[in-house]
Amino acid sequence: MSVLNILPFASTLVMLVFTVSVFQRYLVRHNPAFLFWGIGLLMFGLGSFAEAYLALAWSPAMFVVWWLFGAVLNPAWIGQGTLHLLFKRRWVMVASLVLVVVSIASAWVVLAAPLNASQFHIGKTISEQYTTIWPAGASVRLLPIPFGTYGLITLVGGAIYSSYLMWRKRVLPNRVIGNIMIAVGALSVAGGSVMTRLGLGQLLYITELIAAILMYGGFLMAAAPGPQPAPVDGSAHAAGSASK
Repeated sequence: MSVLNILPFASTLVMLVFTVSVFQRYLVRHNPAFLFWGIGLLMFGLGSFAEAYLALAWSPAMFVVWWLFGAVLNPAWIGQGTLHLLFKRRWVMVASLVLVVVSIASAWVVLAAPLNASQFHIGKTISEQYTTIWPAGASVRLLPIPFGTYGLITLVGGAIYSSYLMWRKRVLPNRVIGNIMIAVGALSVAGGSVMTRLGLGQLLYITELIAAILMYGGFLMAAAPGPQPAPVDGSAHAAGSASK
């Protein structure tokens, strides 16, 4: 096994640690952002593990796990966490419900789709050969487009919106930096996918590990409490009032 084939396992381990930490924060703070981030991180980790497994052997179940959680769902769920962090609106809750329903429907489509297992070849990354494993013209191939687009809009849009808020209010710089890190992490995976299509599939493993570290660091940074105003010295205030 080459070093590059070990990297997805490293990404899985990193994401497992990060996922537990994020869920712990949700249990303490009950902020829906942590719930969606945690689920998105878990999906990312499952996708990385399935990708690592498929580098060693074929498994229909692992292929479905990789496709559903690694290629389709996780960008949208992570992006939904960013929406919950930035907006406390009813429409965000409605959008979350829609995401859950659409995700379940998509999982059904993936589970029902046939596979061309004979097209699998050990030694090639699964991202280099999935197009031959899914039958030509299968609608399941299109699923990453809407989920990925939604995730990209919410992540990058969240970073831009946070920057605007900080510029306008001069507050919460940590949220800006955190959301930028999350967006860059997500974009690094997208960049890895592009390089895969250009024949540099082995680099995908490196970009995924970088993404795992960037996104978790971004979550911690964005969710950290902002600076609190300095407390007013009550005795000084009283003395000042008395002297008037």
